[in-house]
Amino acid sequence: MLEKISLWFWDWKSGHNFQQAQTIVQPGSLDSEAGIYALSYDLTGTRLVTCEADKTIKMWKEDEHATPETHPLNFRPPKDIRRF
Repeated sequence: MLEKISLWFWDWKSGHNFQQAQTIVQPGSLDSEAGIYALSYDLTGTRLVTCEADKTIKMWKEDEHATPETHPLNFRPPKDIRRF
């Protein structure tokens, strides 16, 4: 079964998860090819370009209609601080 690749986009200042995107590897690819090798923004800074292990290049843009209500933050930090 092919694994899904997930990208989570966060607002740095507020910590709000404004968009979650999932993609699957292309048919005919191996399960081990489920991964992202590199990502970078385009020259305008509005789109994210990913280079994936299944030999695809994908372009992502922000969901302009996302709000904290439509994309709630499900983050619950641990109550105890752990030091490694």
